[in-house]
Amino acid sequence: ANLPNTKSLTACLSTSIDSDNEKNSKPTGIIDRLFGKESNVGSPTFNNRWLMIAPAFFTHMCIGSPYAWSMMGDQITRELGFVASSPLDWTLAQAALPLSIVFGAHGLTASLMGKWQMEAGSRKAIATAACCFGGGFLIGGLGIYLHSLPLLYAGYGILGGVGIGLSYTPPIQTLFNWFPDKKGLASGVVVAGFGSGALVFTPLVQTLTKYFAKMPEYLGPVSDFTTQVIDGKLMATKATGELVEVVQCGAQELSKLAYPLNEGLYVVGTGSTGATEAMLAMGLGYFSIMMASSLFLKSPHPSVSLANFPPAATTVDVESEKAPLVDEKTKENEQYDITVDDAMKTPQFYLLGATFFCLSAGGMGLFSVAKPMMSEVFSAALPALVTSVFASKFVLMLSSGNLGGRLGWAAVSDMIGRRNTFMFFTFASIPLYLSIPTIVETVVTSQEALPLYTFCAGTTFAVSIMGGGFSVMPAYEADLFGPKFIGAIHGRMLLFMSAASIGGPLLLLKLRSISEKSAVMDLLQNVSPETFEKTFGSPTSNINELLESKIVTINKLLAISPPGTIDPSPHLYDTTMMALSGLMGVATITHLLVRPLSQAQINKFKTAANNKVIVDIPAD
Repeated sequence: ANLPNTKSLTACLSTSIDSDNEKNSKPTGIIDRLFGKESNVGSPTFNNRWLMIAPAFFTHMCIGSPYAWSMMGDQITRELGFVASSPLDWTLAQAALPLSIVFGAHGLTASLMGKWQMEAGSRKAIATAACCFGGGFLIGGLGIYLHSLPLLYAGYGILGGVGIGLSYTPPIQTLFNWFPDKKGLASGVVVAGFGSGALVFTPLVQTLTKYFAKMPEYLGPVSDFTTQVIDGKLMATKATGELVEVVQCGAQELSKLAYPLNEGLYVVGTGSTGATEAMLAMGLGYFSIMMASSLFLKSPHPSVSLANFPPAATTVDVESEKAPLVDEKTKENEQYDITVDDAMKTPQFYLLGATFFCLSAGGMGLFSVAKPMMSEVFSAALPALVTSVFASKFVLMLSSGNLGGRLGWAAVSDMIGRRNTFMFFTFASIPLYLSIPTIVETVVTSQEALPLYTFCAGTTFAVSIMGGGFSVMPAYEADLFGPKFIGAIHGRMLLFMSAASIGGPLLLLKLRSISEKSAVMDLLQNVSPETFEKTFGSPTSNINELLESKIVTINKLLAISPPGTIDPSPHLYDTTMMALSGLMGVATITHLLVRPLSQAQINKFKTAANNKVIVDIPAD
């Protein structure tokens, strides 16, 4: 306040800073020219912000593909047996786990690398992500080929998740810079690419696996052979006298396949689902798209004026001893900017994170088993309708809900506000999950298509809420903490998503496993021990071993049960839906406790910030 010419000093400091930055950041080589700090900023004459949506969208489209992992997970549970799971094939829980790992690594990476992303810039971050994500597919494909779970988890799960974490927030932050007046729309459109990834991945998996698949050796009808269980494997003798491991394929197993095969015995290890080749091809494709997108994405030049917002200035306000946070046009909604470290000191951050966890856990759980769940629950009640093709379309429907939720709810949040949008999410989700077991029972008892379509619509709406949470969350965080540090803050918030990506599927699969074992034990009471031993080559006392080796399943027990025995498969997920409804109740409570930052909190953070002079340089 004692300085006689503040404006002159500001101009001098600004000129000095620009001169130093120009010297220090001048590109020295091709890598620096392509991915250096200066490459992240557009020219002073470029102001078409709508062109920046494309590279941001395509980046998210690539990294959003894991939402349809159940398409690949369903395939690799039969990689050795092909028509049915062999004892050495991976279980559904093992095959679904990459979805949890990839999103878990995503959140951890986004949290730990948020500051590096801001320093390195969007180009370098996304280019590095392209190498990780594409490389994760290649290593994961090798893991499937070698039948190595650690390699699949380390490649597709961890390395692929690192790629997602590195490329998730930079496009959002960049579009926030281009669309300061439409933050909800900007984040919604970009994150919609994340939702559309599954719409591309699903038909890709179908097309590529069908192209590369190799049909297994058909031994013949079950009645033509005598089978026996040796070391937990179902064995049969070929006409040549050779003893081979086989899997038994019935009508229920055939309904889950997209190939015209016969019922009977198939030799294990003689076919291939084509999953390995499909992973390799997609890895190369995703790498190419993400690398190209990184070269096109740029932030606006500081001199560019956007939507009546003045150009971002590089100044030091010595008179007020703090950097100007926003212009007067947006002052009403953006009066402060809280750093990521300060945001994590507020209860609002953790209450909002708990809400985010609960909403995400439900959708993640549904996505992790979408295709096998559809076949398990409804194929017996409506065999002519619920085929492998229908189950794949169900995955597409959920993906469409995810995409539509990201777009639609983002636009709605701009109209009614982020808090009101989340209030609807939490209150509506409770009855939604509670109603699913009743809808399933209606399908089973009526055997009509209408309640099945109601189930599809309900689960799609549930997934749209999860998608809406992802797209609205960055803007919600900007409302609470200010937009300047939203990239780093959202990276920390994604830790709650990481927990949900692990907790949601694990909860669903664990409760399903408990229900499945209980259903098998109930069915076993209706089967005579002699029939059981004749069918499976082992006494009922070995039921746990036979279950673990996948020789005994619900469908195979039903085949030897008395006529009129009720199929328990449709109700395997009832307890899961009840548990998810309870999670939504928790989300309702935690979100009701979220309030805007109090003036006391704001003053506390401002006081800490005013203790030093801040140079406000627009973030990339």
